[in-house]
Amino acid sequence: MTSKLDQLREITTVVADTGDIEAVARLKPVDCTTNPSIVLKALGTPMFADAIKEAVVWGKKQGGNPESVSSAVADRLAISVGAALVKLVPGRVSTEVDADLSFDTEASLAKARSIIAAYKDRGIDRDRILIKLASTWEGIRAAEVLQKEGIDCNLTLLFSKAQAIACADAKVFLISPFVGRILDWYKKSTGKDYTAEEDPGVISVREIYNYYKANDIKTIVMGASFRNAGEIEALAGCDRLTISPALLDELSKDNGKLERKLSPESRKPDAKVSVDEKTFRWMMNEDAMATEKLAEGIRAFAKDLSTLRIMVQKELQLAAA
Repeated sequence: MTSKLDQLREITTVVADTGDIEAVARLKPVDCTTNPSIVLKALGTPMFADAIKEAVVWGKKQGGNPESVSSAVADRLAISVGAALVKLVPGRVSTEVDADLSFDTEASLAKARSIIAAYKDRGIDRDRILIKLASTWEGIRAAEVLQKEGIDCNLTLLFSKAQAIACADAKVFLISPFVGRILDWYKKSTGKDYTAEEDPGVISVREIYNYYKANDIKTIVMGASFRNAGEIEALAGCDRLTISPALLDELSKDNGKLERKLSPESRKPDAKVSVDEKTFRWMMNEDAMATEKLAEGIRAFAKDLSTLRIMVQKELQLAAA
């Protein structure tokens, strides 16, 4: 019997949720996803020491105030991590727009375009990159514009069907509904433990997947944020799953049978609806879990982005000494 990871690869596109270059080279995912937390962790490894030095030298040549220079250098380092991953995967690498722009459509658009331009400067075409945006109303509006410009987007921090419907209306390329963070909220809220079949995060992704397939929506569903292998197995057959190296390793060592749980053929009727801004905000307001986890996720990514910028400031100060 082949491993569960190999069985999963036959029915789902496997994506690595990491900036660990060695893990990506070993596990051979199709795509890679990154976020500020992953970029920060990657830059703490010896592999990116030269990239940090190069970015600092580049930053010293830039004009502007120290804060803007630090931000530009941090952006450059995020691109360095993404560029290294592009060399290892045949598919796409997701690079995230700054979390502190999550409620600013125009600023998100400007940042996304600058990310694509920075990759182009390194000889990397836009068809190898996904622009990652938080699934706020403003982030979804930015993605709608970018998609019309031929820039594919990955809408992250997605916790509800309302967000998924709005993304479908915007013709977003891919969404990343979170599983483990939903489970975290319910475990804390109820004090209960959940089996994979009862897992609220698993149920949420299944509902979104069914809605998309029932209505022939082309947006890709990529389950994310897993707490255990059981959640992954419960979503076997989903379009894509982005998985940490630790869980990929666990699946690669398990030779048990993997049962397919999702397929377009098994979809059930689910009437198509559209959401305007008022409806979206009301639906989010009525969903305490989605509202809290979205806000928490944005804060966490913004904190790691701030940590990265502070690290860059220190490097620039040392270089100027």
